[in-house]
Amino acid sequence: MAKIKLEYIWLDGYYPTQNMRSKTKVEEHENFQGTVEELGLWSFDGSSTKQASGGASDCILKPVAIYPDPTRRNGYLVMTEVMNADGTPHKSNARATIEDDDNDFWFGFEQEYFIMNTSTELPLGFPRGGYPAPQGMYYCSVGGKHTHGRDLVEEHADLCIDAGLNFEGINQEVASGQWEYQLFAKGAKKAGDEIWISRYLLDRLTEGKGMYIEYHPKPLGNTDWNGSGMHANFSNTILRTCGSKEKYAEICEAFRPLVKEHIEVYGEHNEQRLTGDHETASINDFSWGVSDRGASIRIPIIAVEKGYKGWLEDRRPSSNGDPYKIAARIIKTVKPVK
Repeated sequence: MAKIKLEYIWLDGYYPTQNMRSKTKVEEHENFQGTVEELGLWSFDGSSTKQASGGASDCILKPVAIYPDPTRRNGYLVMTEVMNADGTPHKSNARATIEDDDNDFWFGFEQEYFIMNTSTELPLGFPRGGYPAPQGMYYCSVGGKHTHGRDLVEEHADLCIDAGLNFEGINQEVASGQWEYQLFAKGAKKAGDEIWISRYLLDRLTEGKGMYIEYHPKPLGNTDWNGSGMHANFSNTILRTCGSKEKYAEICEAFRPLVKEHIEVYGEHNEQRLTGDHETASINDFSWGVSDRGASIRIPIIAVEKGYKGWLEDRRPSSNGDPYKIAARIIKTVKPVK
């Protein structure tokens, strides 16, 4: 019999931005295969996470995905859904609202974030009481003058790959101390699981390093520095195979009357980022176009060159958005288009 460490991870009840919580369960297994089916339910004190009252505080953790924990011996990362005591999904459980049981929808999320210095509470590369050189040379830069935080970013990439996530790339972003990584998955729930696991690994990596990760979409306020998003690249069978410019236009136009509904779940404080500047569309407008990074939805040039077979990119979701909520809303908008 071997003892294994199971890190049960869930999202709390804070609104509108939920936080990750986790705790470790140590179990003995004779021949553990690392599958969800081998895991049991667990409970936690929901009164401490804004998910229950003190008089009836137990909430249930239902395992939905499992990954090797590359930082622990005999360790696993377990993504869970929060359930009520009667087995129904808790109101904070956005994963349960995704209507993609056949995994027809594929998602690629581009997670942007700032690496912050704990002592100054400023992004790496920012001097106390001032600013570094204006943005322009930081994007995809090389060298100590403009590149800050690469060691942490590279270590995070290795952890994600070792955990079995479908990790697709990293790059420094437009502002100093700002980075991005990309994940892709076939199936909306899986895509959301992997973003949350990747965020967990990133946040945990900063412990004891004098750093923390800032997911706020505009942490530098109303300044001439880019904000952070989490662009949602998505497709279904129609987008991947239709070969029709008109169908692409029809799907893009399906978003137009639902701007409010999308913005409501695309992340807190997103109005500070979606101003129409810094490669964003205004939060008050809706637009789409081929290869247009100033549009709400971009049709990638690659999809056009392949004869309108590919995917779309919704550029509005913010870096602190919940991928479960974002995917659920996109599916609800696109799925009716036949």
